[in-house]
Amino acid sequence: MPQEMKMLEAIKLAIQTEKDVMDFYLKAASLTNNARGKRVFEQLAKEEREHAGQFYKIYTGSDLGNFEDFMAQPPRPSHAMLKKLEKAVDENVHERKAMELALQEEEDLAKNLRMTASHIVDPSVRAVFDRMVEETETHYAIIESEFAHMMGMVHETDIDTYVRE
Repeated sequence: MPQEMKMLEAIKLAIQTEKDVMDFYLKAASLTNNARGKRVFEQLAKEEREHAGQFYKIYTGSDLGNFEDFMAQPPRPSHAMLKKLEKAVDENVHERKAMELALQEEEDLAKNLRMTASHIVDPSVRAVFDRMVEETETHYAIIESEFAHMMGMVHETDIDTYVRE
């Protein structure tokens, strides 16, 4: 059944989601020893921050305060992605496990955002969620590519080497 979500609520949710994912990537980067993997996580965190900033610019509410202060806040205690990562840390996580978690979380997030978007009546609010889905799918592809490289699989940049006769 369609649900009504006001634009202000949708944008606030988008900002919080982007911040949560940014916090996850920053933590994953801090746990990653591989320089290339660390750069990927740092770049993804930077992009999530930029996405949050884009949503923040159109947010007319006053409850989040200043953008820099909001983004500098510590991660929410209820942050499910970070909880999974922290549990993995207890099991001696390394970049492979962090990448696997990131892939799963991006996939789950895209699925949940798609489902939420499908239930929203207001096209402008639905567009906010559709945009988040696109960004999430792009990040999934980036992580998937880096994971393949890290695992020694054929990387898309090497495809000509393996396809040529």
